[in-house]
Amino acid sequence: MERMEQLWPGGYRLLYDDALFPPGTDSFLLSAFPRLGRCRRVCDLGAGTGLLGLLLLARAPGLEITNVEILPQACRLAQRNASINGLEGSVRCLQADLRDRKALPQAGSFDLVVANPPYFNTADGYTTGRSPRDTARFDTGCTLAEVLSAARYLLRWGGQLALVFPVRRMAELMETARQQGLEPKRLRLVQHSAATAPSLLLLECRRGGRTGLTVEAPLILTRPDGKPTEEVDHIYLRDKR
Repeated sequence: MERMEQLWPGGYRLLYDDALFPPGTDSFLLSAFPRLGRCRRVCDLGAGTGLLGLLLLARAPGLEITNVEILPQACRLAQRNASINGLEGSVRCLQADLRDRKALPQAGSFDLVVANPPYFNTADGYTTGRSPRDTARFDTGCTLAEVLSAARYLLRWGGQLALVFPVRRMAELMETARQQGLEPKRLRLVQHSAATAPSLLLLECRRGGRTGLTVEAPLILTRPDGKPTEEVDHIYLRDKR
């Protein structure tokens, strides 16, 4: 079923389908992580219905977003989201398999690539169904290495990749990124509360970057009383006017 939500009062509207990719915390967390000051051309690999692009444009209206999504129904919704928010001039939606170089935009044409790769590796015994949500969650459609390879192909020299991923696969992520010529430069762990172990990570890599990783203070999602932290309210644009 299609639904419509407003991302903040008076702000962009998001049209999504319950059977595809409903709005999730990961997209909001990732949208607030990249340093956008020197970025203009941005590619979202596996963009779903285009939520992440809308959130990035809310923070930096001058961006040019290219959504790459393999599922035609999700790509159509992403295009409709661009239209209903008057962003046709800022958002391009491309139905393509990120593993197919011929279907992707020109090599080296982006300042920033953002991605939310599949969290679950079926080679480790995780099982999957065949729904569109499973395509996003499991690596049957594309592996972590294939996502990173596509990111490297699309990034200009010195361009940055920003992604969100589970902490339990951090070692694999770091190793695979370096194998693809993407040097990890900035890491932030995400914790539900100050008393819990991190579950997610936010990582910035640079194509052709020198070695040297900065580990930032963890992102805490909730206060001791269970309410969202002030930073989370900012990430969710609740303070946006």
